[in-house]
Amino acid sequence: MTDIIHPHDRFLKALLSNPESAGTLLRERLPKEVVEALSSDPPELVEGSFVDEELRAHLTDRLYRVKTATGRTALLYVLIEHKSSPDTRIGWQLLKYMLEALKQWEREHPEWERLPAIIPFVFYHGETTWRISDAFLGLVDAEADWHPYLLDFRFTVLDLGRIDDQQLSRQPRLRAWLLAAKYATRDGQQIEIKELLVEALITIPDEDFRFLMRYVVETYRSYDEPTVREIIRRVRPEEEENMMSMFAQDMIAKGERRGMQIGRQEGRQIGRQEGRQEGRQEGRQEGETALLLRQLQRRFGTVPTWAVEKITQADLSSLEEWSLRVLEARSLEDMFSDQWADHADPTGGSSQIF
Repeated sequence: MTDIIHPHDRFLKALLSNPESAGTLLRERLPKEVVEALSSDPPELVEGSFVDEELRAHLTDRLYRVKTATGRTALLYVLIEHKSSPDTRIGWQLLKYMLEALKQWEREHPEWERLPAIIPFVFYHGETTWRISDAFLGLVDAEADWHPYLLDFRFTVLDLGRIDDQQLSRQPRLRAWLLAAKYATRDGQQIEIKELLVEALITIPDEDFRFLMRYVVETYRSYDEPTVREIIRRVRPEEEENMMSMFAQDMIAKGERRGMQIGRQEGRQIGRQEGRQEGRQEGRQEGETALLLRQLQRRFGTVPTWAVEKITQADLSSLEEWSLRVLEARSLEDMFSDQWADHADPTGGSSQIF
């Protein structure tokens, strides 16, 4: 999953940087006692991150400043876990980052008399169910009688996998974002929820649709080029050609990843010769597809949608033949021409197109 970490990070930062979406999410998922004490003002995003640099591959954070109904200032700290399985030390990470947040607040308020309350919140969209204790003390090895004298705090966990798709949010716009995030790490269920995803995408603004579709292209391993094209056509048909052109490079990268993954996974099934051969064949074909698309980009610039479609639907022998023509073809149309062989040099030299 490390090759798609950055799309997750970018996606969730965009979601939680929107005051309206962040406010709705927090009010729907924080404990009732916390929500009832908040004022009606939207949360104010505090710039910066407290996550250790070496852990940013699977952790993202957002800090908000909020007002309570009684006029107090409080901090809401959201830690987002991207890994397929939750980190058992998440409580320790929360403690460190909340301390850093309070130290930052102290620098800004050197004359403080009382510290602001800080509420921790974990956003998790990994594939496996969250089964880790939501109390910091669960990490501490101590005598039970000591617990009243030890540092402890509770944190709320939003595990998208535990929530029914229709109950992700009461707000249609936020529900679409959360649905996309939920299944980005669940390869085996992505095809099953295609209809539900289409229904959700229809309800959101154009700018959200473009952002979510890029996220889907980057992270939904089960969605090939025809599937992506179908979704766009059904939701925003007028955007189909433009968006497919925008996503061409992402589709190339996905083809490379999927080709290597299939080649490794299928090719390693000891004792199943047919499975190994099929895996290598499919992996090789997707690798050839990705290579040819990269060659065409370097040779001709942006590859039009019709050419991407032709290449992704071709068999291995056609891909190998076209790869040999790249350097000598004068145009994309020439390269794909059925009459290419008729222009071959009868002396055995390089083919030429006149």
